[in-house]
Amino acid sequence: PSGDPHQSEYPAAPWKGREWISGFTGSAGTAVITLNHAGVWTDSRYFLQAESELADSEFELHKMYNQFSPGYISWLSENLPEGSKVAIDGPLFSLNEKRKFESMLSKRNISLIITDDVIDEVWEDRPAVPLEAVFEHDVRFAGKSRAEKLAEVRAVMSKHHATHHLISTLDDIGWLLNLRGYDVEFNPVFVAYCVVSLDSVELFVDASKLTEELAGKLRQDNIRIHPYSNIYSFLNTYTSECKMLVDNSSISIKLYESLKQAQRISGPAICRDLKAIKNEIEIEHFRKVMIKDGVALTHAFKWLEDTLDERTVTEYEFFSKLAECRSKQAYYYGESFAAIIGYKGNGAIIHYRPQPDSSAEIKKEGILLADSGGQYYDGTTDITRTITFTPPSAEEKNAYTRVLKGHIGLSRAQFPEGTNGAQLDTYARQHLWEDGLNYLHGTGHGVGFFMNVHEPPQGFAPGSSQRATTVHKVGMVSSNEPGYYKEGHYGIRIENLIVVEEASKEGFLQFETITMFPIDTQLIDRSLMTADEINWLNNYHKEVFDKLSPQLDEEHKNWLARKCESI
Repeated sequence: PSGDPHQSEYPAAPWKGREWISGFTGSAGTAVITLNHAGVWTDSRYFLQAESELADSEFELHKMYNQFSPGYISWLSENLPEGSKVAIDGPLFSLNEKRKFESMLSKRNISLIITDDVIDEVWEDRPAVPLEAVFEHDVRFAGKSRAEKLAEVRAVMSKHHATHHLISTLDDIGWLLNLRGYDVEFNPVFVAYCVVSLDSVELFVDASKLTEELAGKLRQDNIRIHPYSNIYSFLNTYTSECKMLVDNSSISIKLYESLKQAQRISGPAICRDLKAIKNEIEIEHFRKVMIKDGVALTHAFKWLEDTLDERTVTEYEFFSKLAECRSKQAYYYGESFAAIIGYKGNGAIIHYRPQPDSSAEIKKEGILLADSGGQYYDGTTDITRTITFTPPSAEEKNAYTRVLKGHIGLSRAQFPEGTNGAQLDTYARQHLWEDGLNYLHGTGHGVGFFMNVHEPPQGFAPGSSQRATTVHKVGMVSSNEPGYYKEGHYGIRIENLIVVEEASKEGFLQFETITMFPIDTQLIDRSLMTADEINWLNNYHKEVFDKLSPQLDEEHKNWLARKCESI
């Protein structure tokens, strides 16, 4: 799989086994190897990338167009002879995944074997588990102390009659303890496990990652440090007096089986659900961080336009320029993901990543899609803008305007409490559907606060996924990013971050748009826009200018003013 023992979307280097064995570098996908077949299953975001990366390999690409497409478990069930045996790694697959395997494979009398890191036997130069430093996330940014967060977690534990709660997901551990790290690229997390009891915390992390000062603070808060590798033997010591609350979707098979002597209680991912509701201090910092991110983008995009007057710029050069401009802002940590800078046809590769030695040269013609984000101690950003350097075709304007109308529709939505992501997703697609167009990715994902840019559980997506079925609540921050992609020609996506707030009508909610940077108006077909949509865009651009311009010199202020002109 793509994950690690912590069910991470983006694993640290030693757990990129699928990438190592297949050559496919996308962040989502599963490799399956049988005696006569090797395949990689991935979704539509990565089709073009996977086709390219797997072209000269022994692995065949299996495309999963939607939630109804046959997955790799179905393929195994249908293609393996009865009585076969399928092995999966206990540390890497969750308990829920194991149960799904057993349910589907048993129909063909195919047995499941749980192995322990089998790839380690063949991966000779496998990277070591990272040992980067852990640091404290200041409570003035976090908004709540770890003592306050632990009290909230223990309150939920008590409702489930649990004495202990096992947490293996890295972002949840970092959020709960107000700690951050450098172990995973773009994600400020550190490799660890955590067990919360009603009066103490057991933290499994390599002690060399902690300064004496930080270790002392943790001890004062009754947090005991254990070696990272001791987690399984430690869990084995719990007896039947322990009532351990676990989340079946995130606990690995090996962790679950290490608790055989304890009473295991299936329950919610407590930290995930608490973390998703941002507190007022976090939301206020989100608003502020969007201003400095917008300032950085103003410098980067103006630089791009000015430089293109003199020479071409490679996608990777602009990728680097975005990071350089962000790095000049206060409390900068790094980028929140590998920026997607797709010029012309590369923009249609949804998760395209330009490389230093093979990226396209951007010229002052055609369409550029730029999706990037920053990690700051006071917030996380994620923004996509699609810009044109020459007058667009009628087809391009039509597609772009319909994407924009969907983006505005979701931004302006008012909806009753209890509404989920699948219901809201339709706002973003309806105008594309009217013209027989669509996009195959979700419309949005949750966003962490100085944490992972992809944060469960909420989002906007069709179907029955977690993002689709999660109800949106006040304080949740998500991306709003509809798109359209014409393979080999261009990609269009417009993305802002939005936060749920109460609407004026009782029992209803709405979104506040917090990203601050102009949307390209050259690609708009004004005849397709309603008066309300035009007013929304003009008001948005006025807010962008009012908030960013005081932070800019005259040259950049004038550039921003042109980009924020009313239509």
